Order: sequence, then structure tokens, then C-alpha cells
Amino acid sequence: MRYFIIAGEQSGDLHGSNLVRGLLEADNSAAIFCWGGDLMESAGATLLVHYRKLAFMGFIAVIKNLGAISKNLSLCKQHLTDYKPDVVIFIDYPGFNLRIAEFAKNAGFKTFWYISPKLWAWNEGRVEKIKKYVDRMYIIFPFEVDFYKKHDIIVEYRGNPLVDEIEKRISSFPARDEIFKYLGIENKPLIAFLAGSRRHEIELILPEMIRVVRHFPEYQFVLAGVKNIPDELYHKIIGNEPVKLIKERTYEILYAAQAALVTSGTATLEAALTGTPQVVCYKGDFFSILIAWMVIKVKYISLVNLIMDFEVIKELVQYDLKENNLLTELKAILPGGAKREKILSDYEVLKDKLGPAGASGRVAREMVAELKGRKGDFKDKRQK
Repeated sequence: MRYFIIAGEQSGDLHGSNLVRGLLEADNSAAIFCWGGDLMESAGATLLVHYRKLAFMGFIAVIKNLGAISKNLSLCKQHLTDYKPDVVIFIDYPGFNLRIAEFAKNAGFKTFWYISPKLWAWNEGRVEKIKKYVDRMYIIFPFEVDFYKKHDIIVEYRGNPLVDEIEKRISSFPARDEIFKYLGIENKPLIAFLAGSRRHEIELILPEMIRVVRHFPEYQFVLAGVKNIPDELYHKIIGNEPVKLIKERTYEILYAAQAALVTSGTATLEAALTGTPQVVCYKGDFFSILIAWMVIKVKYISLVNLIMDFEVIKELVQYDLKENNLLTELKAILPGGAKREKILSDYEVLKDKLGPAGASGRVAREMVAELKGRKGDFKDKRQK
């Protein structure tokens, strides 16, 4: 069968790559085309457009790039018409994907959605579009079952693909006492900075993180960089501070770190699953934050706190993201700190809630069974 997958961000590329592997294993005749990234391509999909051309995040950035977005929508519709897939699979990225879902459904294509848009956080009215244009929704957070049930959409939780990815990666790492050599850094206690994958986030948040460096001379600081951000931007912000930039080694850095300062998003869950105590840091431009305050409906911005439904990790957002607050919270999660053991204990409960590894394979097998009309052939124990 022919599959067409659309992912618009780096995290979507990661999850999409694991789904591609699962589909190729479950369907030995699969031909997979994608709008995604290098990881999906290396997993076996034919890459048509890279997500770098789609990544316009934030209200201001979207407004400035309306022309490019319109061209991308037209091109994607043309690709669907040309490639005629048996199913279109959307991975998160709702602003773009919901528009394509409407087109795809009206054009007669089967539509699946893997990794729900965060409709439970804001713009809940979009659920009606999901009901109308999406044949099957595959979720990755257990609390989403009740959210969709409230809207008369039946979904089943099959696990979270980050569990797969992190268990796989950590199993290949050297022993902890050798990880510093592996990373090419000195054998000294480490604090990690994860400042996001988008330029505007890094420009606003990384300078605030760096303020703590001078207060912890006994630690080394490592910034987990991403390849789509030029080194020059990182070094301009770091300046003369003793912060080492290492790109595309996020899990290794978290694995080695005693604690981390983390921008909200998937990275908060990555830190939790690697067992790294963290403080969440977030700051946006004035207009984006103003609009967010008006429309966001959840109590927390980190996935860890959302899944647990209480504050496991401290969130410093906007005006709370300042030097004295960062110092207080970082000291509390370092060895000997008042909050460290409780966070680590809560992380174990979080892992139990997420369930075992293998989510990507389970979802892929279920998709193939659904498409081949053999839904009953899919056997899987429901996640607790």
C-alpha cells in the first residue's frame, strides 16, 4: 500500500521515523512518501519536502509568512493528487495539517492522525474538524482518552513513542562514568541547557538560562543544540560564558546531567524519561504570550505536569523566568536539594502511566490492519 505522511516539525520527524519503520515491518509492500525530515528519509520514506520549509511557529511568524504557507498548502495538495496514497497520515502540526485533512477527506483519501494536536490546551473547537475529516486518531498521552470521549470520539492509548526512542538510545550509551569522554567533555558534574529548536525561543530563553552559570562554578554547563540552528546564533548568545555547545546529542547530555533547564515541550518529557530533574523555562514575545494567555486552557505547559495532573516540575514562565527564581529552583533539584528525590520518585510513576516501549510498532500494525480490513487481526493488550 501507499502511505503519505506529513510532519511539520523536528519532533514529528522523530516520531514519524519510528512509524515509518513500523509500517515497513507490518506491510512488506509499503511505499511511503513524506513531508518530513532526515530521520523519516533515513527510516525508508521518500522525502518530498523538508519540514524546514514549513516551520513557521508563533503568531507573528505565521503572519509574516502567509504567502509561503499558501504555496506549501497548494503543493501538498498537488502531491496527494499525484501520488494517490491509500492513506494520508498526519503527525501533529494542526495549523497546516487540518487544512490538508479537509482536502484529503473531500478528495476521497483515507485519513489517519498520529499524535493528536493539543486541542485540550487551546482551540478545542477544532475537535469538530477532527470528527469530520479524520477517520482514525492515534493518541500518545493517556489523558487524551477522556478528552476525546467527551467529544464522542473513541480513541485508544497504545503507548508513547518517546519511551521507545529513549530506551533504544540509552541502551547504546556507554556507562555513566564514561559518558563524559563519549561527549568529549571533562569529567565534572554537568548541568544541561535545552533551549528549544526554534530561533525565536532560543533568542528569548537561552539568555535567561545563562544567567545562572556564574553561580555554580563547581559545575560544567552544556547546551544541547539542534542542527537547524546555526552555531553563530548560539555563540552570539553564549558570549564569553563557559557553556559548551554540543549539537544533536540531547539524550546523551541529559543522561550525563545532574539537572537541566528545559524549554517547554517534548523536551520536558525527554528529560523525565532519562531521569534528569529539571526546571521548565519559557518566554515568548509580548503578542504571542498575550494571545496565549487568552486562549490556553490548561494548568501547565510541560507534558510532565499535564500527564501527572499536578506540579512535578517547576514551570517558570514569562515574568517568572528571572535569575533569582532560576537559582532557587535549580539549587532545589541538584544533589542534596529539597525537591530532587521527590521529582525522581514522581518520574517513576510517570513512566508507569506511559506504559511499556513498542508504541510505534503497535500503532503501525493497527494502521495496516485497519487499511486491509483486518481490524480484528490486531492483538494488543490495552495500556493501563
